[in-house]
Amino acid sequence: MSSLFRTKSVEQSIRDTEEPETALKKSLSALDLTVFGVGVIIGTGIFVLTGKIAKETAGPSVAIAFVVAGLVCALAALCYAEFASTVPVAGSAYTFSYASLGEFPAWIIGWDLILELALGCAVVAVGWSGYMRSLLDTAGLHLPQWLSGTHNGDFGFDLLAALLVVALTLVLVAGMKLSSRVTGIVVAVKVTVVLLVVIVGAFFITGSNYDPFVPPSQEVEGGGGIHAPLIQLMTGFTPANFGVMGIFTAAAVVFFAFIGFDIVATAAEETHNPQRDVPRGILGSLFICTLLYVAVSIVVTGMQKYTELSTDAPLADAFKSVGHPFWAGLISFGAAVGLTSVSMILLLGQTRVFFAMSRDGLLPRAFSRVHPRFGTPYRSTLLLGGVVALLAGFTSIDELAELVNIGTLFAFVVVALGVILLRRSRPDLPRAFRTPLVPLVPILSVLASFWLMLNLPAETWLRFAVWMLLGVLVYFVYGRTHSRLGRGTQAGDL
Repeated sequence: MSSLFRTKSVEQSIRDTEEPETALKKSLSALDLTVFGVGVIIGTGIFVLTGKIAKETAGPSVAIAFVVAGLVCALAALCYAEFASTVPVAGSAYTFSYASLGEFPAWIIGWDLILELALGCAVVAVGWSGYMRSLLDTAGLHLPQWLSGTHNGDFGFDLLAALLVVALTLVLVAGMKLSSRVTGIVVAVKVTVVLLVVIVGAFFITGSNYDPFVPPSQEVEGGGGIHAPLIQLMTGFTPANFGVMGIFTAAAVVFFAFIGFDIVATAAEETHNPQRDVPRGILGSLFICTLLYVAVSIVVTGMQKYTELSTDAPLADAFKSVGHPFWAGLISFGAAVGLTSVSMILLLGQTRVFFAMSRDGLLPRAFSRVHPRFGTPYRSTLLLGGVVALLAGFTSIDELAELVNIGTLFAFVVVALGVILLRRSRPDLPRAFRTPLVPLVPILSVLASFWLMLNLPAETWLRFAVWMLLGVLVYFVYGRTHSRLGRGTQAGDL
């Protein structure tokens, strides 16, 4: 039993990064990491979620909900920043867990991250495909129905979504610096669009639209059974829309717009000065995105009364309502561009977690070889890129998107606990960044993340449990017997 919780020392994790055949190329700066963080967080959520939640859950006080959600993420970000600067190794929460909780918990979190990031990338690619088909239709070009994905039970293949994933896979194989340049261009475009929307939209704000800023509370009318939030099934507690409690209900929803800042930690091994730059990248991207979300939510609820906002494209429709369809088109363009970087960075994160698990022997070691020229884990990137391309092409996975959320929150819980345990077991480790007020901040992070998990449907918990059970089976059949730590092997066993 003790072998299940054997830990891999921080020193050994760092030594493994120096093996020639599995050493990733260091090419990223703090600016690159911040761009990655902004690139994955800012997607269609900023153009859709802000208005949707304002209409259905919080009214104009959705701006406060974004601040609350940002604070919850900040608690997790502080824990990630300490780990990433102390253990600057690919794998993010997986690697952190290996150093603090042990091999089996590390495997579980790694298996969880593989699912989270694969589904996330596929879902976003399908969303991007929808925007592109719309643009093609406007230009008079129409794809056959059978190449437009699975809709209303009709079988099809989403060609555009699959092609996007294939193209991004090739970019990732070609090197991190190229990936960061592509991401930098895409992020510059979509942030420019967001800022233009905020600046222009500010001229159309009507003060009366903010009254009341916190609308009267309304009890949620929802169905029960497996589709109900787990907390409702456990306690009978029913969340409220609007009012003060509506702000916190909204925060539980808009929290998912922030998912992605933890991807920055997966690139720690490919950073010139991870001890300094990774904390800056994580916290910097989170701060920038929180400001943008708050600004957009203030503008959209000021331009149009929250009760009149649309739920499909609220920000674009708000501009149409004031007679400016050009800006509505620009918003759609920004959303389409934004999804490109989101897909790429989610795929990047997945390949780095898979690579780290492979290097440790928990997955076949052949996938931990890096390309002799590009210095990237090309085998794992090509494998996972192919799987995600097929997933995006053949599967209608909207109903599985919440698995991305529960997987991320589970990782937040594990990382926060790991900070506390590593502080106690290895107080001697040099920590370039230290999470303040330990253990208070990590404990608050655990409680906040677990509360949001309880607000997810019971159906999501069941699917998550099935995937985790499959992961346990794979570990005992393959991972435990091939673990390099268990075998006592170091370099040269590829």
